[in-house]
Amino acid sequence: MLTWSAILELSSGLPEIEESTSYGTPALKVRGKLIARLWEDGETLVLRVGPEREALMLAEPEKFFTTAHYENYPWVLVRLARVGADELRELLTEAWHLRAPRRLAARLEDEAD
Repeated sequence: MLTWSAILELSSGLPEIEESTSYGTPALKVRGKLIARLWEDGETLVLRVGPEREALMLAEPEKFFTTAHYENYPWVLVRLARVGADELRELLTEAWHLRAPRRLAARLEDEAD
């Protein structure tokens, strides 16, 4: 199972990523905007997603799910025991892109080129 330390390492290359807290749990933010947080059970990650949320949950319900609390919000719950490091890195990068200001996102794209 991926730990919070592993999540920090996976996200460490994202510009201006900051470790914080949200609802009393460890969280990741970009310029103060939440992209992910550890759920209270310590085994699940609450992750910002785009319109692909439903597709993720339908394709791999053992890995991705939601609760009534998150039903109308752009968040998905990720079972850390079921997701691989490479996949989670991609998901964290997507979440970062959703929340980062355009100029900052462009900086990451420029660094990749």
